[in-house]
Amino acid sequence: MDLETARLRLMHQLSREIRDKKVLDVMTRVPRELFVPSGSQHAAYENIPLPIEMGQTISQPFIVALMTEAMQITNKDKVLEVGTGSGYQTAILCELANWVVTVERHQRLLDKAKNVLTRLGYTNVEFHCTEKMLGWTEGAPYDAIIVTAGAPNVPQILLDQLAAEGRLVIPVGSRFEQELMKVVKRKEGLETTNLGACRFVPLIGEGAWDEG
Repeated sequence: MDLETARLRLMHQLSREIRDKKVLDVMTRVPRELFVPSGSQHAAYENIPLPIEMGQTISQPFIVALMTEAMQITNKDKVLEVGTGSGYQTAILCELANWVVTVERHQRLLDKAKNVLTRLGYTNVEFHCTEKMLGWTEGAPYDAIIVTAGAPNVPQILLDQLAAEGRLVIPVGSRFEQELMKVVKRKEGLETTNLGACRFVPLIGEGAWDEG
């Protein structure tokens, strides 16, 4: 099956559960094959996660779509992405938001993602290698935050970087299995919604898991 046919088939699958047409349109446009290792390009439009370097993964397309839909991004929003990884989710955020701040603890992954995103022409994004620090406090507050690794709980340091009425989407649970949580910062307190089971690599950093 050629990549274009596989892409259309995948989008048809996603449209059964994802209602936000903007998200589906963006995922149709962004070339996922450019963000996976060359040996995996034939599987770029399978609805599965794929391994990338440094023991990390590019998330399953359905999970990418679900998280992006839950963030309710507008073209006026400033968005924080915790865990650049391959840069695929970053590209989708760039298509939807006014400005994207993406942070990654592995400099090698950050550099590779930046190269692909620059080649694709995205200019509304800034990149930071943060090692153990979660987020990027200098750019706060953010209208939406997405975390692409599993945390033991919702880190307070990320809630502190969220704007009033901001949306945080994060996997919460053990190192091996999590529940995908959407947290909205209301005036009267945090409003939390469980979006279902998921499986991410662990979030490493202060306020999350220790390395090892």
